[in-house]
Amino acid sequence: MARKQLLVAWKALRRVLLLVFVWMGVCYAVFHFTHGAGNSFLIGPFQRSLLQTAAPPEHHVPVEPLKALATARLESSTILARDTTADSKSLLDLHPHVDISPSASMKAFLSRLSNMSNIPSAYWENGRKPAISSKSCVKYPELYDLSFNNLYWQKLSVRNGTFYIYGAYFDNRPRVGNVPLVRILVMADKIKPPPTLCQLWYNSGSYPTISTTKYTYAWYSKWGNYQDGILQPFIVTCKAPYLNPKREAPVSVSLVEKQCDKPTNNVRVVNNRPAEKQDFAVCVKGLDFLKDDLSVRLIEWIELLNMLGAKKIFLYELEIHPNISKTLQYYQQKGLVELTPITLPGGQPNLPGLRHHFLNMKLTHKRQNELIPYNDCLYRNLYSYEYIVLLDIDEVVMPVQHRTWKELMNEVVPMALQQKNYTRASYNVRNVYFLDDMMNEDAKKHAVHEVGIPGYMHMLQHVYRAKNFTKPGSYVKCFHNVDRIVSVHNHFPLNCFGTCTTYSIDTPYAQLQHYRKDCVGPLKKSCNSEFKVYTVRDTTIWRYKDELIQRATKALKDLGFFS
Repeated sequence: MARKQLLVAWKALRRVLLLVFVWMGVCYAVFHFTHGAGNSFLIGPFQRSLLQTAAPPEHHVPVEPLKALATARLESSTILARDTTADSKSLLDLHPHVDISPSASMKAFLSRLSNMSNIPSAYWENGRKPAISSKSCVKYPELYDLSFNNLYWQKLSVRNGTFYIYGAYFDNRPRVGNVPLVRILVMADKIKPPPTLCQLWYNSGSYPTISTTKYTYAWYSKWGNYQDGILQPFIVTCKAPYLNPKREAPVSVSLVEKQCDKPTNNVRVVNNRPAEKQDFAVCVKGLDFLKDDLSVRLIEWIELLNMLGAKKIFLYELEIHPNISKTLQYYQQKGLVELTPITLPGGQPNLPGLRHHFLNMKLTHKRQNELIPYNDCLYRNLYSYEYIVLLDIDEVVMPVQHRTWKELMNEVVPMALQQKNYTRASYNVRNVYFLDDMMNEDAKKHAVHEVGIPGYMHMLQHVYRAKNFTKPGSYVKCFHNVDRIVSVHNHFPLNCFGTCTTYSIDTPYAQLQHYRKDCVGPLKKSCNSEFKVYTVRDTTIWRYKDELIQRATKALKDLGFFS
């Protein structure tokens, strides 16, 4: 019995001891997890206040190391404070680069527009408007009553047609006669536009002078697009008598349907009169190089034309690569180039890219639109140059026996007069191809550079040409006699005072060197058989080699193309 009681007591003791050990384990676990390094998992997002108030564990650090640590912390805080102060001071000293130059006055702003706009100067700030009498049935139009179109055009809508007006020009050349003319360059949506009148505005006039108009069609019907609804190029001419004994010319003109119509357009009459008339200028149609960077080739071309005798090159800009823009601005600052922005009139697209595609797909429309910049270039320079030459940027009129255009024409003009005793309206030069790859033969490929000539000099590198010239009268370019021309086309004059006479300069004297990848579209089928089969090495251009390389290289360096 006693043994049984002892066994029960032992079991009870074991239970107590087990409970004690379990309790001790739980206490140890709680103490460990609430005070040890492993307690982070207990502190979640819902216990953020505990995280912020939890005390760091106690560390028993000896006194001397503690002093050293305190000193280090103090020094670190001092350095941090010093760095923060320095950063604050440096930030306060920073000044962003912004344009702080004085704002241009409205007068200065509008004056800059005069170089790229057909708006009369009377609209500039403090400009002098004609003092029109109160008895006049029509008043001088207000600026914002004008109908503008696509930046550089003005518009006239009449009952049976629409006119888009680009520019107006005073013409009192000797062959005009006793009464001067105003020529207005327009695109109209009719092949036979309805009658219109010119309202001519003079600075001293109390009334506008009313003059009837005459239309000169600047296109040939056989070339296509001869139908209403497609914009056609015209030169509108009206007589512009001098206003008084001082021979005052009109300063602007409005095209209207009836005499007393309120004008929706008012275009400045260009009347440039330089002190001296120079010999040669070059005109280039609207440049449309959306993605092509032709800046290096353009530099070589500009420098060569200047060496040949071109005093200035007038170019028009549709879309150009930024490097081309930079190059032309460089030459514009040097006075060798004048760059004029231009758009297409009416409903034709002007969105970059879309316009480029439109002109590639609509070649006849493109050719018709090109006549606007060509004839604008002619009329802006009626009294500035003896000859204008219409060129593309891959063409050069190259004298063969002479060094300059002036020397060439000094011999050609007497030869033409000896043949027939009258002054020609133009002197044409025949076209010959300097293609990128003649015959596709390794010996005649231009991948291998000519010895002593930098690879970036495209024309100097390309000295193989077709032996055969294109047919006489085909793809020619001309020296146009400014005194005799009424309207010009890419290849020859269209309208003249009297007959558009031309003289063909023989190929031993000059040739139009045309640097292309391939023949033009209509000649592609016969390109191999007529032009690539028979080739000759022609180094005429090398007469200008040393100076041309020097000039082009300097320009490329100035523009940063070698950096």
